[in-house]
Amino acid sequence: MGYVQKIEGDAPAALIYCRVSSTKQKVDGSGLESQEQRCRSYADMHGYAVEAVFPDDVSGGGDFMKRPGMVALLSFLDAQPGKPYVIIFDDLKRFARDRDFHWKLRKALSARGAVPKCLNFNFEDTPEGEFIETIMAAQGHLEREQNRRQVIQKMKARVEAGYWVFRAPVGYKHVSAKGGGGKVLVPDEPLASVVREALDGYASGRFVSQAEVQRFLERDPHFPKDRKDGSLRPMTVTRLLKKVVYAGYVEAPKWGVTVREGQHDGLISFETYQRIQDNLEGKKRAPAARKDYHIDFPLRGFVACNCCGNAMTAAWSTGCRKRYAYYRCETRGCEEKSKGIPRAKMEEAFEGILQSLTPSRKLFGLVKAMFADAWEMRSAQAHAARDEWKRQLKDAEKQVEGLIDRLVDTENRTVAKKLEERIDALERQKLVLAEKATKELPTKARLEDCMELTLRFLSSPWNIYKNGTHAVQQTVLRLAFAEPLRYCRNNGYGTIKTAFPFKVLGDLTGLNGEMVL
Repeated sequence: MGYVQKIEGDAPAALIYCRVSSTKQKVDGSGLESQEQRCRSYADMHGYAVEAVFPDDVSGGGDFMKRPGMVALLSFLDAQPGKPYVIIFDDLKRFARDRDFHWKLRKALSARGAVPKCLNFNFEDTPEGEFIETIMAAQGHLEREQNRRQVIQKMKARVEAGYWVFRAPVGYKHVSAKGGGGKVLVPDEPLASVVREALDGYASGRFVSQAEVQRFLERDPHFPKDRKDGSLRPMTVTRLLKKVVYAGYVEAPKWGVTVREGQHDGLISFETYQRIQDNLEGKKRAPAARKDYHIDFPLRGFVACNCCGNAMTAAWSTGCRKRYAYYRCETRGCEEKSKGIPRAKMEEAFEGILQSLTPSRKLFGLVKAMFADAWEMRSAQAHAARDEWKRQLKDAEKQVEGLIDRLVDTENRTVAKKLEERIDALERQKLVLAEKATKELPTKARLEDCMELTLRFLSSPWNIYKNGTHAVQQTVLRLAFAEPLRYCRNNGYGTIKTAFPFKVLGDLTGLNGEMVL
């Protein structure tokens, strides 16, 4: 192809290029140093003056333009046009291990007047030399593809055995498995607890949108941020919510490895993971969360305009001498649009509502008895449900066996694909059912813990709201009320629909007048 230029006259200056395939080889071994030493010895032997060394510790996937060191070398040549250089490298495989990119790199060097020199290969500008060079480049390409295939086969086998072979997700770290066998994932605290809270929160409805999960993670000092301003990309949150590895399972769809139980402990249950996927797919819709929540306006986004039913916004208004806080509706076409309601007026009225939910101490004994009866009833239902899940699990196993028999017999590719999709769906269903069927049921001791927390909340929702952080205040709003409150600028709050516990207490109060007003 005629890419090599003849060296005539004085020997040109030399540049050395060294490369290893990974940062680990750079840190743990001496590959770069030994390559540089051999190249310097070659330069001294041939009388070349080495001006610079360009190392790389990435493979580039065969593309030399993805290697920072090679890009820097080409830029160096571009900055000194017309000056002849010899480019020395240790092995032909360090030059390029992709057939097409080998010749592209040769063209790129030739266009800049640079002459490649290799310690174990002699470039010749002859038809025979070009033929041999093509064979050597093709051999390197073959070895690279064979190595890639071998690595994928080993990685696939480990995934099939339940090991996560990719980069450890946030909240996990790789450690050596006990008794050998490579690396296994273990929770990485305190990140693991942060991720678990984010996932559980989205599944339970505490975070009603991905935006709320994103803000929660951005506020946590331990969670790694992917933007310079300390924020997260929305896609980062979406990927986190979709990772089955957090449920203790592994998969590799690109290698045909379906979901299976992993060798590591999950941060959440598979059932929780499925609820998250249902939320993401819109099977369980929730109202979009506001991005402009602010501690100055805890009711913003929760109180709705009585006229149009849309959530009110809030903001500060600057007067001549001081600032004023207002809630208002900004819905286009609403009769109350942009008509401000003083913050103090709305929040003082809300304070009265929340304080009125506090029951007297005389009702607490009755509440405890009701909760104990409800616990016993739910316990019996839980045992019956577990038996039903075991039955459904056996039924799903039979369905899978039947579908596999049909898959083996069919020759229609379309039918086979549909059967495979059905089998995959049933396998996921089996994971959920197996998890439910083996879940430990709550004990009496758990009842006492739940009772204590419940009574603490029921006895003083206003105190918890008043003294809590903004996140706690939002939680109280969701626990105390069945739906957002409506507010009329002239008449105040409309009919209040409280959550079930407060509704029951309210019904009891209607009989004996025990509710504090």
